[in-house]
Amino acid sequence: MSTSAGPSAAGSAPPASPPHGSTPAASPRAQPAHTEPTRPETGRHLPRRLVQLYAGLALYGASSALLVEAGLGLEPWNVLHQGLAELTGLTIGVVSIFVGAAVLLLWIPLRQRPGLGTISNVFVVGIAMDGTLALVPDTHSLAVRVPLMLAGIVLNGLATGLYISARFGPGPRDGLMTGLHRRTDRSIRLVRTVLEVAVVAAGFALGGTVGIGTVLYAVAIGPLAQLFLRAFAVRRAPTGSTVVATGQPEGAILPG
Repeated sequence: MSTSAGPSAAGSAPPASPPHGSTPAASPRAQPAHTEPTRPETGRHLPRRLVQLYAGLALYGASSALLVEAGLGLEPWNVLHQGLAELTGLTIGVVSIFVGAAVLLLWIPLRQRPGLGTISNVFVVGIAMDGTLALVPDTHSLAVRVPLMLAGIVLNGLATGLYISARFGPGPRDGLMTGLHRRTDRSIRLVRTVLEVAVVAAGFALGGTVGIGTVLYAVAIGPLAQLFLRAFAVRRAPTGSTVVATGQPEGAILPG
């Protein structure tokens, strides 16, 4: 942000001659301070943004797997994924991929445009979830399951901050939410609530896990995501700046 040099105070000494023998202007007001145009920093930060995108998606899948292993309640969409996995015999990660692809098709009538992050979300989260579940041993001890649940929720918030800050587009499920918000003119809070209550109810009916983890996730994910959004935000120069996330957490585009 450039600043202009103010005029000399009355009674001060005459200004020094400009460097390199330049001819001084007739009036000091005619010579605003010159600065180089500020370039957008998007290209410079592209490698970092890509790392944040894929690290965030992978950690999001890993955090979901920790909540599955804890068995104390899942985030809303994974309640549905787990219920469908019980019904079909597929892994929860594979179900997540199929559901993500199906939800993405619903973007067409809503005229939503997917980004790199949107397409990557469909595959990376499900693969990371199944990979983590294959590595984490089963546990039945509550003394282990509670820390797993808490770690999963915190890691999910961190992953959300990484992914959203990369600015490569919303996940399929949140794009559905914002598309419905624009088409129906209902608030994001209302559309999100209706969608998530519907998927939790359907998932629970199919055998998905709803519990204290579901409630804690709903309470904690907003503040956690907002905290990590600030920590991982990729700065842009003023000429190319956009808002990464504003207002309350439900206004942010969370992976899903």
